Amino acid sequence: MSARTHDSRAFRILTIMDEYTMECLDITVDRGITAQAVIHKLADLFISRGIPEHIRSDNGPQFTARAVRKWLRDLRVRSLYIEPGSPWENGYIESFNGRLMDELLNGEILMTPFEATAPIENWR
Repeated sequence: MSARTHDSRAFRILTIMDEYTMECLDITVDRGITAQAVIHKLADLFISRGIPEHIRSDNGPQFTARAVRKWLRDLRVRSLYIEPGSPWENGYIESFNGRLMDELLNGEILMTPFEATAPIENWR
């Protein structure tokens, strides 16, 4: 998802949820989130939580990048992509992201993505 700092510059928020437990496993905040950053974040989670059978994600450039697809394929993790414009296919994360925006981000004046990290983590 995207949000904006006080100067109207966009920043990205990567939220990772376990669909079974409904637990938010991680939230990453940065101006841009690369495929390599996604791989590192997922690798940390796979080490601590185990390798899942599949991952459901949107068709964002981070998850459709060849590097991520290859890495997941090498680990035998299936990629389940939601169709563009079909948020109901990923309702848990869409609801979570909406609450994050409504309950926190819409009421905060953030100067930098780094400044957003602490309140977002506290909210999580």
